Amino acid sequence: MKKDLPLNIVEDISIAVVLESETPTAKVWNVYLINEKNVDISNVLVSSRGYGEKDGKQVKTTTLRHFIGDMDANSIQKIEAIDSQVFGLTNEYWLSYYIDGTIYDKKYVFLPESIVDDNLIKIPLLNKPGVMIGGTN
Repeated sequence: MKKDLPLNIVEDISIAVVLESETPTAKVWNVYLINEKNVDISNVLVSSRGYGEKDGKQVKTTTLRHFIGDMDANSIQKIEAIDSQVFGLTNEYWLSYYIDGTIYDKKYVFLPESIVDDNLIKIPLLNKPGVMIGGTN
């Protein structure tokens, strides 16, 4: 039964929406997976989708699946570029990976309007501004 399954708690793994560059007319944003663990992770898979209401209509983006493969300890991997037009939607990233044959998974959800200048922090390992969910906290 469900109570017999191990908890497999995800720690020290983050998803961050990062401001890569900025011009007077545009900002370039990318989404990164950050492994702050001291161990490698393998068979990393991230699916992403956006959903919510825009201009009074329900909107859903395409679900994208990104197979990253293996990630070294204390490393970063770009998942995808993200357009600032979807920041008004809920942006969801579902992560799964293995450590020593044990599977771990976690959902990271960026709520509408959470990716704004007031919420920017310095992202670990990247040293760029962004909004991050997860990490060592």
